[in-house]
Amino acid sequence: MKTVVFAYHNMGLTGLDALLRHGFYPTAILTHEDDPGENCWFGSVKDWAMQHGIPYYTPENIHCPEWIEKITSWNPDILFSFYYRKMIHLDILNIPRFGALNLHGSLLPSYRGRCPVNWVLAKGEQKTGITLHFMVEKPDAGDIVGQREVAIAFEDTARTLYGKLCKEAELLLDDLLPRIKTGQIPRRSQNLALGSYYGGRRPEDGRIDWKQSAQDVYNLVRAVTDPYPGAFSLLENGEKIILWWAKPVSSSTIQRPGDVELSGQQVLVKAGHDAIRLLDVEIQGIRLKDTQIIEYFKSGKVMKLQ
Repeated sequence: MKTVVFAYHNMGLTGLDALLRHGFYPTAILTHEDDPGENCWFGSVKDWAMQHGIPYYTPENIHCPEWIEKITSWNPDILFSFYYRKMIHLDILNIPRFGALNLHGSLLPSYRGRCPVNWVLAKGEQKTGITLHFMVEKPDAGDIVGQREVAIAFEDTARTLYGKLCKEAELLLDDLLPRIKTGQIPRRSQNLALGSYYGGRRPEDGRIDWKQSAQDVYNLVRAVTDPYPGAFSLLENGEKIILWWAKPVSSSTIQRPGDVELSGQQVLVKAGHDAIRLLDVEIQGIRLKDTQIIEYFKSGKVMKLQ
């Protein structure tokens, strides 16, 4: 079966490894150049392609006439997208005779769109999953080929949850690829009315609202901690504080959201309900933990609410 793959990130590597295990040998791989301004903590699809002797390309615009013609000339039976970061339009999706399949990091139709791993954590979900589906004009809206559910642990971060999803994607593809190879691809339609859609996240979306509950603040912290930009707040003196790790605790004697209390060996910040214990923070570019946090807040600093 002639195959063209669009891939990036660790999920791209997971998908490519699975294809080779099941006898799919891509004619070509389309991927991205790494962004020098991004923390690239993940593996390289370019390196994988070179190691396996498979042609790879990093076009800026896959929808220009030259690229549409090139992909058409490869005459693919099927197209796979494994965490490719750009929308693929119908002029390419309609080329392969068996269709174009995408691997998405949620249980569709919930959390269609961008950054599903970050969003499910920020929203406090207790489960998510991985979905292989047909690509159509609307993002993440095509028929579902298969899914696997993933439990979200209380201490999961975006990075640990992403690792779980990669493992489940491997199992999902091992189950589905033998059937896909025959051209008999299972499919069931989505009911988008039962789902949800979320857009991309920006670093400024990590700003903490201390009027929210401590659980909500914690969910934001774990959704955007390393390797993402981090949840942050401002102190009343204007200094920026990034919460790389913190945990919700029962409410103390603190009364006003944003107020800070030193309680034994703990630094607590009052939220709208209960409080947040600071465990790993960064202030003015300096990382502080444990007693360093206590020393910093001894002067009575407090957070701004917004």
